[in-house]
Amino acid sequence: MYQTDPPLPPQETLPTMYDLPSEDPGGPGLPDEFHDLQPQLLYETFRPPTVSASQIFVGTDLNLYYDVRHPQWYKRPDWFAAVGVPRLYDQRDLRLSYVIWQEGVSPYVVVELLSPGTEKEDLGQTLRDVNQPPTKWEVYEQILRVPYYVVFDRYSDRLQAFQLVADRYSELELTQARIWMPTLELGLGLWQGTFQGIDRLWLRWYDALGEWIPTPTEIESQQAEQERQRAEQEHQRAEQEHQRAEQEHQRAEQAELLLEQERQRLERLAEQLRKMGIDPEQI
Repeated sequence: MYQTDPPLPPQETLPTMYDLPSEDPGGPGLPDEFHDLQPQLLYETFRPPTVSASQIFVGTDLNLYYDVRHPQWYKRPDWFAAVGVPRLYDQRDLRLSYVIWQEGVSPYVVVELLSPGTEKEDLGQTLRDVNQPPTKWEVYEQILRVPYYVVFDRYSDRLQAFQLVADRYSELELTQARIWMPTLELGLGLWQGTFQGIDRLWLRWYDALGEWIPTPTEIESQQAEQERQRAEQEHQRAEQEHQRAEQEHQRAEQAELLLEQERQRLERLAEQLRKMGIDPEQI
């Protein structure tokens, strides 16, 4: 559908991240609290073992520019991850947006958090108007060809995942509300737990053993607990050493008492022998 497009303009005329707007003044406003917390948890637990952290970029509610022929067109995923790109733009700057013709790498996974105003577009249920930019679904599926597209409805706690097969998204059958991504050796699933003081179902990454990837705060808590346990064990060992030393001291006192009792007994026996006119030294 894009083969009839005109040739690309010369490379030096292409707009860069610095030339394109990074904000959406016409948008519906700031994200709600869930749209702030959930991407944070995804970011904190996205640690694929197959990719260096310096070659991963994670974007949250960031403009994603996808069409060099229409450089002002963009989508704004709730969360996405691209692997195989430097963490910093041009190895030196924090990104204002993600410009696909500058980066050269499409996101590997995109997550959209459903809301009443975006649900139909997120699920590919809207049609493209004439002379209008493609829908979000079309961009992810046909232009960027994002391998995994995940949609979560926090109101119904429904998780849906789509994998790119050939040139179309195919919905995955989720038996345990988990999606395994072999290339990353990482999976994404629903976790019941407390994050930022809120207990509910959250989207969270897990490892090859099925264990949830800990957040930095959880790692610190685990380390603090391990340190507390080590200190407790050291205290117990010191207490045991003190008890052993006390027992040794008591045994030494008992042995000394027995020796004294034996010395006294022998002294009494010697005294009796002397009274009988017998020199105990001659016996």
